Amino acid sequence: MSVPAAVAAWHEVAARRDASLLDGLLADSCVFRSPAVHTPQEGKAITTAYLTAALVVLGPTLTYVREWYGEDSAVLEFEATLEGLTIHGVDMLTWGPDDRLTDFAVMVRPFKGLTTLMEKMAAELG
Repeated sequence: MSVPAAVAAWHEVAARRDASLLDGLLADSCVFRSPAVHTPQEGKAITTAYLTAALVVLGPTLTYVREWYGEDSAVLEFEATLEGLTIHGVDMLTWGPDDRLTDFAVMVRPFKGLTTLMEKMAAELG
C-alpha cells in the first residue's frame, strides 16, 4: 500500500517543522489525545497548539521508524531524543474522506521520557 495522503501531509509538516501547514491538514473537529492529559482535547485550535508545541520539542530529533496503514487510519512509530534520553512512541492518525485528520493520538515510553516530554510541552504551551 502506498503512503496515504494524510500521512504524507503529516510527514511534510514534521519534516519542515512548519505548523502553518496544519491548517490544511486538520479537520475543524479534530481531536488530540495526549499521553499526558486524560481528557481528549477537542477542536482544531487546541490540536494545532499541541502539535505545534510537539514540533518544537520533538521536531529536531523526531524520526519515524515504522508505519502501518488502514483504510482511514495509520500508526506511525517514532523515536526522538530529549535531554540525552531516547523516547519511543506512536502517533495514531485517523482521517476523513477529505484526507483531513480527525483524530491524532500519541503514546510515549519510557516513563522518564514521558515526564521529560510533559515538562517541555507544558513550558512550550505556556
